Order: sequence, then structure tokens, then C-alpha cells
Amino acid sequence: MASTSEVGHAKNVANFQDLIEFVTGYGETYNPSKGSLKLGQLVALKEKAETKLTDVVSKNTNFNNKVNERMIAFSDLKSLSTRLVNALQSTDATTATINDAKTFNRKMQGKKASATQTPTDPNAPAPTTISTSQQSFDQLIQHLSGLKAVLEEEPSYTPNEAELQVATINAKIADLIAKNTAVATAYTNISNSRISRNETLYTSNISIFETASEVKKYIKSVFGASSPQYKQVSGIKFSKPRL
Repeated sequence: MASTSEVGHAKNVANFQDLIEFVTGYGETYNPSKGSLKLGQLVALKEKAETKLTDVVSKNTNFNNKVNERMIAFSDLKSLSTRLVNALQSTDATTATINDAKTFNRKMQGKKASATQTPTDPNAPAPTTISTSQQSFDQLIQHLSGLKAVLEEEPSYTPNEAELQVATINAKIADLIAKNTAVATAYTNISNSRISRNETLYTSNISIFETASEVKKYIKSVFGASSPQYKQVSGIKFSKPRL
């Protein structure tokens, strides 16, 4: 389900289209001198806004997909870490080496990261900021890397199980890093897309919000404050969210 704010953005664009319809109906009487208020520019601005809304939806979906992929990739880390320590304990490793491995495993088990959570709804809105808790994924990678370093320094650690072998762990770490980076990249993309959308809809001096206000003022000046034409457009609402 789309968030209330996203619905609000779409409603503003839809209302701008309503404004354009009334302007079109005025024909040649609607003839502002300011370029940004001319009918052609209004239509172009509306089309640009629609493109920006679509881009935000696309970037938001991609962000949520990357978050889901990361959660799945990290979901088995705790069990994998325990299996690696158990495998090490069945070798000729010294007590000190095993204790080193256990230290990294304790760190892995004690981390209250969101890595084991159920994947998010792909339609849920991406956050507007990245929480510091996101750093826990980096820490989990570091714990696995530390454990891997202990294992690869132990000559007797040569498991037959492919998923427990050092080469597999190396590949796992590379995949975790890639998926963690993909989330950061996707977050940057959705953040930039929102900024661009907000400029078109609200923050620039030729935004939909500002332009609609100026169009209403022009219609008021041409037809009069008590005119039916001004009453047509004065009731078209444009809300500006807290950005």
C-alpha cells in the first residue's frame, strides 16, 4: 500500500491537471505574459511531475528489493558461524585458536541486527533516513571475516563440506559486502529521486505548488475575485508536505 505522503504527491499532480483543464477552457482569454504560466508550460510541468513520481516509485521498489535480498543473504549467519566453530573443534586446533573462533561467534550471536527479520513488504516506502542500526550489517561481516581468518590460519581445518570451506566463506563475505553496498546505493538513488520530485512539485520557484498559486492569481486578475472562473480554480487544493 502506498504511503499517505506518496498519495498526497499524486493528488497534487492530479489537481494540477484539473487546473490545466479549466485554463484550457478559457481559450484565448487566458493569456499570461509570464512564460511559466502559459498553457504549454503548464502541460510540460505536469508531465515532468508525473515522470518524477514514477521514478520515485521505481527507485523505492528497487530499494525494498535490495533490502530483502540483503536480509536473505544475512539470515543464516548465526547458524553458519556456530557450524564453523563446531567444525574447528573437530580438528587439531589448539584451545587458544578455538577460543579465538568462539569469540567471533559470540559477537555474531550477540548482535541484535535486523538480518534475521522477515523480508520487508516490497511495496513499503523506503525510509527517509538510514538508521545507525544499519551499521550492524557491517559489523556482522567483520565478525565473519574475523572467524574466517582464524579458520584459514589453522592447517588442520580442511572440512569436506563445501559450505564450511574457507573458499566458500570468502565467497559468502564477498556476496554480503555486495548486497550491503547495493542497499546503500539504492538508498542514495531513492533519496536523490525524492529531492528531484520535491523540486518539481514544491521547492523550486517554478514548482507545481508555486505555479498553481500564480495561475490562480492571474485568473483572479483577469476575471475578478467574485467571478465564476475564479471560483472554479480557487477551490482546487494543493498541499505542501513537510519536507
